[in-house]
Amino acid sequence: MSTPSILFTSTNVAGLEVPHRVVMAPMTRARSTQPGDIPNAMNARYYAQRASAALIVTEAAQISPQGKGYSFTPGIYSPEQVAGWRLVTKAVHAAGGRIFLQLWHVGRMSHPDFHDGELPVAPSAVPFEGNIWKVDPATGAGAMVDCLPPRELTIDEIKDVIADYRRGARHAIDAGFDGVEIHGANGYLIDQFLRTNSNTRTDEYGGSRENRLRFLKEVVDAVADEVGAGRTAIRLAPFLTARGMVCPDILPTILKATEYLQSRGAAYLHLVEADWDDAPQFTEEFRQAIRARFTRPIIVAGNYDKARAEWVVSKGYADLVAFGRPFVANPDLPRRLAEGLPLAMLDSKALYGGSESGYSDYPNWNDTRRAGVVKEAARLDASA
Repeated sequence: MSTPSILFTSTNVAGLEVPHRVVMAPMTRARSTQPGDIPNAMNARYYAQRASAALIVTEAAQISPQGKGYSFTPGIYSPEQVAGWRLVTKAVHAAGGRIFLQLWHVGRMSHPDFHDGELPVAPSAVPFEGNIWKVDPATGAGAMVDCLPPRELTIDEIKDVIADYRRGARHAIDAGFDGVEIHGANGYLIDQFLRTNSNTRTDEYGGSRENRLRFLKEVVDAVADEVGAGRTAIRLAPFLTARGMVCPDILPTILKATEYLQSRGAAYLHLVEADWDDAPQFTEEFRQAIRARFTRPIIVAGNYDKARAEWVVSKGYADLVAFGRPFVANPDLPRRLAEGLPLAMLDSKALYGGSESGYSDYPNWNDTRRAGVVKEAARLDASA
């Protein structure tokens, strides 16, 4: 008799009992209703289809108009957006799922077209190479466009952004989410504050490691004070080098952040592993250093397959593993992994924007087999 996979043993995350360890990672899909960046019934269907995940972490939602950096991404600052997200949480909970909202401010990863012609904001006015997905209003076509150098946030504006995170967290709970995940990874605003190359400030938010950590700590404190530390999580990307984010001090900075998150009783720590071809290796030494500092649940994400996921959990480096693109194309991914069923291929052209096609029309395994049987029957009938 074969030993059951450790991926399919139960655990607890954020106070929630979950039947296995396969998480749905946050994936930008850019299908909110316009104008207003409002979640809708199509989004609710999409997430409910994937409710068998141990935990769903939604696509990132901007905490304010200033926090927006891509076309058609949802927000969490207006009453209409809260009502739209409530459709999502109700659908997921009705299907037996658990769901966190990811809170987002993109910082410099944006474009003046989203801000009435004004420059995006950042810790410092540092030029960089980066691009974002933007729809041309004249043609309706989406494309990746270059970002422009940002302007530096004032101290008062930093305090306003922290208040926006607090408000976004409250709105998320009001919309029915089980908790929130602060997006502190992938070169967005919190990540920009952490790194010496994107944060060249000389005030209390820049310079020393402690000063560069100040914004992250104040955001975590604001969110945790508003909704509870047990419902407050964060995503970090220690080995990110893309988007102009090479920083010689980032690993010790992340380790200090991890110690703080442990002391605050954060719900979980979500670590993004660089997943491009020549990405830096996420070393075992660093995994061990993180685990020594954070004993609460750790989620990892980054091109995992079942074997790698089993390895990282069995070693104790993580408690759960998040899957992004495989969950997009396979709404029943936990079952497919558990039973060794084939995985459907992703239509990468349909990732951003569009309709149900390439979004909520991926079938479960039973539906896939049924469709194949019907197709084969029709072929045989035609050849008879």
